[in-house]
Amino acid sequence: MTLPERVLEPIDRISEVLFGLIMVLTATGTLSVINAGHAEVKTMIIGALGCNLAWGIIDGGLYLLGCLEESGRNLMMVQTVKQTADPAAAQRAIADALPEPIAASLSPEDLDSIARKIVRLAGPPRPVFATEDWLGAAGVCLWVFASTIPVALPFLFIGEARAALRVSNVVAIAMLFVCGYAFGRCTGLRPWPTGFAMVLIGAALTGVAILLGG
Repeated sequence: MTLPERVLEPIDRISEVLFGLIMVLTATGTLSVINAGHAEVKTMIIGALGCNLAWGIIDGGLYLLGCLEESGRNLMMVQTVKQTADPAAAQRAIADALPEPIAASLSPEDLDSIARKIVRLAGPPRPVFATEDWLGAAGVCLWVFASTIPVALPFLFIGEARAALRVSNVVAIAMLFVCGYAFGRCTGLRPWPTGFAMVLIGAALTGVAILLGG
């Protein structure tokens, strides 16, 4: 048995959590804890959850468009390699489709070998969605929506709006730090400073969103 490949890369998961956090912080940041009653808090929670669900669906759709674009680019490269009679043109098409460090490490003989294997491929006639693409889109939607829940939970279990907002803010700060720490580990940056930087960046982006009307 082999383990299935990850549907979403770590950076994708971190980005979606950050997006969801900023969305819900925009909603909680506009709540007046002095005048807020139960009805206002309930409206804010429903609005935050609904907004993140809607944007999760939209983000999932954009993810599918990105997958379709990548599939189309790969298909065009395959067609170019199959149709051209110029080995140099086939090599350029393959090199352009690969990440630059990988392409630079391949010799012309390596590219020719890849071209011969591509010629033997029987690929689809048009770009198509793979099962992993649909799973990825569902994962994007889920991550955006799920990131709302920890920040909204204090408002469901703490009756006093001011205390609930403080606990919610602490949870959000902790989640921003964890995202920054994970981002640092994934990108080769120092995790702890990156975690603190992500808290500041998230707070700044949330402030901008509130100032511009959410």
